[in-house]
Amino acid sequence: MNILGIIVSFIFIFLIIGVSTFLTNKKILSGEGSRKFIHIGVANWWIIAMIFFDSPLWAAVVPALFIIINYISYKKQIFKAMERGGEKSDLGTVYYAISLFVLSIVTFWEGMNPYVGAMGILIMGYGDGFAAVIGKKYGKHKFEVMGGQKSLEGATVMFVVSFVVAFIIAQLAGGSSLILPLSLAMIATLVELFSPYGTDNLTVPFITSLSYYFLWFNF
Repeated sequence: MNILGIIVSFIFIFLIIGVSTFLTNKKILSGEGSRKFIHIGVANWWIIAMIFFDSPLWAAVVPALFIIINYISYKKQIFKAMERGGEKSDLGTVYYAISLFVLSIVTFWEGMNPYVGAMGILIMGYGDGFAAVIGKKYGKHKFEVMGGQKSLEGATVMFVVSFVVAFIIAQLAGGSSLILPLSLAMIATLVELFSPYGTDNLTVPFITSLSYYFLWFNF
C-alpha cells in the first residue's frame, strides 16, 4: 500500500499542476488563480496519505521530494503555474512542502493522530486559498499588516472556510463542541494575517495543528 500510495500521490499532484497549467493557458485562470488552484488542490493529498501510508517515514517521502522539486521550480521557474516569478521574498511553495513533511513525520507516529496534521494542512489549503482568491477579486476594505496587503473580505472568508474545515475534521476525528472549530478558525485567521511573504504556509498549518492537539482534550 505504501508504494502504491507514493505512485498515487505523484499522479495526483502532477494532475493538479497539469490541470492548472491547462486552465491558465486557456485564460480560464489568472496567474494568482492558477497558484491558488494548486494551493487548494494539493492540500487534499493529506487524504491520500491517510488512506495509503502506515508510517511517518512513508508518509514523509512525497513531501520530502517536493521540497527539492519545489525549490528547483522556484529557482528555474519550471512549473510556472505555481510560481510568482521567482520573487526572492516568497518561498511559499517550498514552505508548503516543508509543512507537509514536518506534519507527516510528527502526526503519523503510532500514538499520534493524522487528523491533527489534517487540521493544519486543510485549513491552510482551503482557508488561505479561498481567502486569497476572494480577497483579491472582491476585497474593498484593504489594510496593511506586516508589509502585506490584506482585506476584511479575505479575512472573513479565511475565518468562515477555516471554521467549516475545522468542524468537519473535528467531527470525523471523534466530535467536539463548536468552541473548538471556532477557536481554531480564529487562531488560523490571526496567524495568516501576521505571516508575510508566504510564511503563512508554515505558520498556519503548524500553529493550527499544535493548537488542535492541545485543545483536543479540553473540548
